[in-house]
Parts: sequence; C-alpha cells; structure tokens
Amino acid sequence: MDMGTAEGITSLLRAEETFSACLARIDSIILKPMLQAEPYDQKGKENFKLLLLLNDRFHALWDVTEDHHRALWQKFSTSTSFHIQDIYIIWKADLFLKHYIQYFTTFSNCVVVQSFDQAAKNKSEAWKHHKTALKQFLTDGIQETSVSLALHTILQKPIREHVQQYSLILTRLSEATGKQCPERDLITSAIKEYAKLQSFISQVLDEASLTKALWKSLGHKLTDALCLPERKLLEDSKNLPIFASTGRSDQVLLFNDALVLVQGSSFQSFDLKVLWVDATCGEKPAPELYSLRIITPEDTFFLSTKEPQIRAVWRWKLSQAVRQALNGKRDFPLWSKAGEGNEPPICRCFKHIFQMEGRLKNAAYEGEWCWGKPHGKGTLKWPDGRNHVGDFKEGLEHGFGICLIPRMSEDRFDCYKCHWFEGKMRGYGICEYGNEMVYKGYFKDDLRQGFGILEGTSAEHPFKYTGQWENDKKNGYGVWDNKNRGERYIGMWQDDHRHGEGIVVTQSGVCYQRTFHADKMVGSGILLLEDDSIYEGSFTEDLLFVGKGKLTFANGFTLEGTFSNKSGQGLQTQGVLNTSSDQLGDRMIKVQLGLNKFPVETRWRGIYDQFLGFVHSGCKEETEESFTGFHVQTSKELRKSQEYLCCQRGAEDVPGKMEDILEELVQHRELELLQCYLQKVLNSSLHPLGKLLKTLTLAFQATYSGTGANRHLLSMAQEEVKHYAKKIWEFYQGLLHLALEQKGHPLAEMEDAETSNLNAYGMILPLILPCFYPELFMLYMLYHEKEDDLYCQGIVDLSLFSDLKLLEFLDVQKHLWPLKDLTLTNNQRRSLIKDKCFLSATECLQKIITTVDPREKLEVLQKTYEEIESTVSRVVGKDYKLPMDDLLPLFMYVVSRASIQHLGAEIHLIRDLMNPTNEGGMYDFLLTALESCYEHIQKNIKLHHRETWQSSRDSRRL
Repeated sequence: MDMGTAEGITSLLRAEETFSACLARIDSIILKPMLQAEPYDQKGKENFKLLLLLNDRFHALWDVTEDHHRALWQKFSTSTSFHIQDIYIIWKADLFLKHYIQYFTTFSNCVVVQSFDQAAKNKSEAWKHHKTALKQFLTDGIQETSVSLALHTILQKPIREHVQQYSLILTRLSEATGKQCPERDLITSAIKEYAKLQSFISQVLDEASLTKALWKSLGHKLTDALCLPERKLLEDSKNLPIFASTGRSDQVLLFNDALVLVQGSSFQSFDLKVLWVDATCGEKPAPELYSLRIITPEDTFFLSTKEPQIRAVWRWKLSQAVRQALNGKRDFPLWSKAGEGNEPPICRCFKHIFQMEGRLKNAAYEGEWCWGKPHGKGTLKWPDGRNHVGDFKEGLEHGFGICLIPRMSEDRFDCYKCHWFEGKMRGYGICEYGNEMVYKGYFKDDLRQGFGILEGTSAEHPFKYTGQWENDKKNGYGVWDNKNRGERYIGMWQDDHRHGEGIVVTQSGVCYQRTFHADKMVGSGILLLEDDSIYEGSFTEDLLFVGKGKLTFANGFTLEGTFSNKSGQGLQTQGVLNTSSDQLGDRMIKVQLGLNKFPVETRWRGIYDQFLGFVHSGCKEETEESFTGFHVQTSKELRKSQEYLCCQRGAEDVPGKMEDILEELVQHRELELLQCYLQKVLNSSLHPLGKLLKTLTLAFQATYSGTGANRHLLSMAQEEVKHYAKKIWEFYQGLLHLALEQKGHPLAEMEDAETSNLNAYGMILPLILPCFYPELFMLYMLYHEKEDDLYCQGIVDLSLFSDLKLLEFLDVQKHLWPLKDLTLTNNQRRSLIKDKCFLSATECLQKIITTVDPREKLEVLQKTYEEIESTVSRVVGKDYKLPMDDLLPLFMYVVSRASIQHLGAEIHLIRDLMNPTNEGGMYDFLLTALESCYEHIQKNIKLHHRETWQSSRDSRRL
C-alpha cells in the first residue's frame, strides 16, 4: 500500500467515525424526542407515520455506516495492506446507494406534506426541552431560523455533505492508484455512482420544495384532494406556458404519477400509466398553435402552446414521466441523459376503472392497452357481476373470449365461450346457460346464427336440437330430440316452431311424416306402425286416426274410409275393407320417408354456409378460429375450461396456420400423394376439411342414431352420405383453387359433374365412410332384417349337411372336389374335406365384415374368387378358369360355410355405395354372384332341402 492510498484510507476512516458520531447526536437530540408523542388528529397521525418511516431509513443508513467504520478500523489496526474488498463504499456501493436513495426519497415525502412543520408544533415536554439543541447543528448566520427549517436542515445537510466527502475521498484514492491497477476501474465506477447520487439528492430536494410551494399556492380543497407524499411536481404551466384545448384548465400540472388539469376549484386527473402522448397528430385546435394530443381511456384532448420549444420540452417531460410511471420507479438521477430517447411503450398492461357514461361505466379493465383502448389480452369486470376475459381490439371484444353474465333473480350465470367481432359474438362459440342448457355452434351479432346444437340437461326437460338457427331462433332444417317422450323430429322449423314438412320417429318404432304449421299438424300424412301397417290420412298427435284415410295391414288387406275415436268406444270407421292379398309385405317394409320432402341439397345448409363463408373470406387467419372452433394456440388457461364441438385436441400432424395449410394443398396435388394427404387432414379438426367432416358427423349421428335408427330412414341417410362426399370434394377443389390463386400458380381446370362425382366416390367416400358407418349399417340391418332372418335360417339348415353332402347337394362337379386319394377310409375322407375343402376361400370371405369401405369389400370378393379358382386348379392339376355353371355352386358352398351375419345388409351397402366405375366390371360380376347366392339361400334352400330328404326317404322305403 503506497502513501497516497494509505492517506485515502485514513481519511475515509476518520470521515466515517465523524459521520457516525453526527448521526448518533441527531438520533438522541432530534429524532427520539420528536417521536416520543403521537399526535391525536388524523392528519398529524399520517405525518407521524411518515416520520417513523424516515427514522427507520435513518437507522438503516447509520447501520451500514457503522459496519463500514468497524471493518475499516479492524483492517487498519491489524494489517498494513488494503484491498478493494475492504472498502464497503466501493464493493458494496449498491447497498450504500440504496439506503441513501430510500432515505432522501422519504425525506422529500416529508417535505411535500410539511411533516417538519407539523413536528415543530409538537407540544411534547421532551421536545420543548431539546429545541434549543437544534442550534448546535446550525451554521452561523441562521441561528434565529424557525424550528421546521432547522429540522429540514439538520436531517439532510450532514448526510448530503457526507456523500460529497465520499466522492472527494474516492477521487483522491483513484489518483493515488496506479493506472495499470485492475482495481482502478472499480473505483472510477464508484465515483460515477456517487456523483449520480449527489445529483439525485439535489434534484429530489428541489422537486420536493417546488411541490411544497405548489400545495401552498393552491386552495385547501385542491390540496387535500391532490396532495400525496409520493406525488412530486415535474412541471407547471405557470413556469412553462401551455394550456388545454377548449378552455379546460387555468393550470396544467405534470406530476410523477398523473397529469392534472386545474380549473378554478375543480380538477381532472389522468393516470400516467394509461396516458399516451401523440406528437404527430394532424389536427390542431388552431393553425398558429403547436399541440400535443393527449389520449386517455375515456378522453382525448390537446395541450397547446405558441412556442415549438415549449411544446418539445413538455413532450419530452410527459414521455419520460409516463415511461417512469410504467416502470414503477424514477430514473437515477431524476433528470439525466439516461432516460433520453427512451419513449414509453405504446402497448402496455394496466388496470383502469371507467367512470364516464356508456356501456363500460363502472367497469374495471385489467390487461393490455394500446393508444388509450383495451387491445390484446384482458379482463373486463362490471359491479353487477358481469365479466369478460379474452381478446380485445381497439376497445372492443374481438377474438376469443369468455363472458359471464348473471341471471336476473337467480344465483346462476350464463357463460359464453365464444369468438367476438367488434364487440359482438360472431363465429363459433359454446354457451353454458344458467338454466341448464348448453349451446355449441355459431353466432352473428350476439345472436345464434348458422349451425348449432342446443341441449337441455335438466332432469325435468331433457332435449337436444341440432340444426339451423337464424336471429337466435330455430329456423330451417333441424333435428329435435324430446327425451321425455322418446321422440325425434326431423324437418323444417320457423321461429322456434316446427313449421313445414317433418318426420317424427318414436322409440317404439312408430314413425310418421306430416306437414306442421306453428307446431300443429295440418293436412294428411303417412303413419308407419310397429306391426308394419301403413296409415295414410289425418291423425292426432296421440296417433289416433281421424277423418278420411286408408289403413293397409301387414298382410296386404286395406281399410279405406272415415275414421273416428270416441272416448271409451275405441276406433270406429265407415269404409270399405279389401281382403284381396296383394303380397304387399315387402313393399310396406321398403317405404322410405323424407326423400321428396327434404332434398338432400337443402339439408344442413348451415354447415356448408360456414365453410363457404370461410373460403370466400380468403381463409384469412383472423377468421380461421371463428370457423374451426378454438385454435390450438388459444391460451392453456382458457382451454382448460372449454369443451369442443367436434374438435379433437392433441398432437395432430397438421399445420396450425392457414398459410401452411394452403401451401400443403398445392404440394399434394398429385394423385399418389392426394389420397394420403386427404386421409390425414380429414382426421384433423384443425383443418377446415376435417372440421367440416366432424360437424357433418355430429349432424348425421343426431339424426340417425338412437331413436332415429329406423329402417324407414335408410334412403335419407344413404343419400346424405353420398352428398357429404360430393360436398367435401367440392370444397377441397375450392380450397385448392384459392391456394393456387394466392400463390400465383396457374389455376386448375374446373371438373365437370361426372368427373367430380367419380372423384367423390373414389377418393372421398372411402375416407369418410368410417365416420358414418355405425349408424348407416344399423339402418341397413334394420331395413333387411326379414331377408337376413330367412338367409340365416337357410345357413342353419345347410350347416346340417356334411361337406360331402353339401357339395353333392349343390351339384358341384365331383372332379372339382379337393379329394383324389380314394384309398383313404371314409372317416379320413370326411375329416380331410371338413378341414381343407375351400377353407382358405371361406376364411377370406369372412373378412368382408372387417372393413367398411365398399371397395375393400369388393376386393375381398375378388380374393375369395381367386382362392376358389386356386383350389380348383390344384385339384385338376392345371390352371383352370371356372365357367359360370361351376362357379355358382362353389361360391354357394363358400358362402354357406362362411356364415356371415347380416349378409343382405352388407350386399346392399356395397351395391349402393360402390364406385360407379365398377359397374359392369369384374367386381360387379362377383357382387351379382354373391347376390344370387344370398337370394338362393333365403328363398330356395328350404324347398330343395325338403325335396332331397323326401326323395331319400322314399328310396329307403323302396
């Protein structure tokens, strides 16, 4: 340690010793007596709390000084070498700065609210006794000063001078340290920080004095309303002339937390955290003025001046004050180059309670702001319990949001989880009403509009409506489930009433088609009863025949005339009974409802319109969520509470953004890529096509599952599935056209109707059929139930035959039997035939029930045929092409041994839904062969079986 360094350390040690003694005297002579008595008035108590805080800050400062003095003395007395770590004011500079800043901040607060003036009036005996001691701390020339001024001087001057002494000692220490010393930079840095501290102390004391003078100049009413210890005056229009537009104020005051416009004895205060300064405004109150536009959540006004320099100063001070208010701390020092050029952010987060009249009056908004308006994520709460959490844009709810609205006179809420557009619900949403109803569907202008599902979950009135909405009412095509009555209505609606053509299906199997007018049945209709009887005419809601009608019984008899039902007398009629048997049983079962009344193109327009609207908008990203539902990027906190209408959330391998989706469409145009791509996107609810499919699936299930599983609705369901495939292909083409257009690629040529239908059958139908298969196949099974019962009985009868007897019975040529080794015993031959005879073909045909795709079912038929032909080729020892006369008996054998349940339903599903390109080809031929086998088994097997056994019995008798 050189001589210069030693002198610096010695000076620091003496300074800390002297300063610590000074603080001890201030504590014993000033602070302790001053704080012995607590005032009784409210204002005095508030000032007393502030003085107590100042006392705490004082002792914290004293403690670090004592720690520093002890460390220096211990090191100085035991060692001749010093390190930078031994000087706390250097390596613990942050700690010292913090305590000095806290002390002078609190001291300035005391000055602002005149705490020292109040303390000087303290009538405590202990305080009176020590007042004379104040003179010991005062310099010559101001011995006769007031007590309040003496307190002000004593509690800040020694401490301020000590900071100056720190700077002098550190400067000398730096000069004594060699330039190459690595510790010199630390000393230089500390010198800069203590220089900033001196500036801070000067500025904060000046600021406090100016603020105190302001409160004295204003009336008591304004001072009481505005004066706060932490509030400091930054600028006054009386010092730097500026005025508010439209004569709003006599005085403009800029504080560290608010901008205040004073007019007479009243004022307006604007929180700086939600205040924006626009210096680029085009409009001005007057051409000769230089203005700043001030934007707040509830008001916009101008501050104007005639001097551009004054405008520039006000703009800078306003911007820096806003920035510091948002940061929650003042600059260090208060006014320095450190804050220059740092503009406050345009977008901020803050809480504000609206006061002015309007829809937001008394509402509290907490969240993101931009230019004085809620913009981004936020929460809006009203005193009556309403609140909205979600996205905002330019002051309005816009994007996804959750809104709670209390119900009148009920301790319940309506919860809306919806998409919003310019303050109103638009797009997809889920609404959980307080009356135990839930709506999942689309909105427009706060009203249910488009496709939606409304379900009542209360035990008293459970129901479900799936269909079209207009102006918040059921309008158009829809399905209503009355779960109490066990009924389903399928048909047209108008203003929440069944209106137009409709079908009613009951759990018991009874169904009818009728015209409705405002929920009342009008005109005649058709009623299909459980016993397969058909009534055509007029009937009541209780299904009682009235008026003219025709009843056709299951046996083909008809009763035509006038029907009536009188209480206690049962059904009465006057008419003609026709007992001629027309064998109408099959025709009656085949009666199908709804085909002519509800053209498939008119059903579920609400679903298609949503998709078309999305495509016509250009598939813009801002409209994507309102169509697809809640996007995967919706915040996790909101998603936790959400249910999704046909949305499966998870790790889906599909692009999340619309621009990526359109890009993939262009990249997968080739046929070999398109099939896999469509399969992937149709399984994703995040893709528009996948969303469309899942919504159609919901509509289909709502119509044809449960109560709707009625054989008389099969044709409606089957044509709907075909139409879905056409629409999805059509919409795929529309998306592709849009993608090519946006990418600037050559547009694809529009397909003709025939090509479009072929692509729908060949490309789309196999991919979407699994979604509808359970309900659709159930309808096929019910439709062909009687035929399949006959077929099953035929299979049971044929199972009684041994393999040899069955081959012989079916007239299969013996040279085609898979048995040549005649040396085997009879038992061995039977065993061989049972285990090996066309077993591979039988097992192959059984796979027809393992797939839902008609094309794959046809492939199973072809493989079965190939297995039969392969087996025969092995038997005859050469390639053998089966002629029709040989194929049908062998195919009959395989079908009988495969024992496929509901084979009639399988056959008709394949026939109805297979690709038209397969008509007339090999697949069509094999399907026709299967149909022949099926019909032969159900109609002729019993007769042949009986004749065979009768001939055998006669032969034995002879």
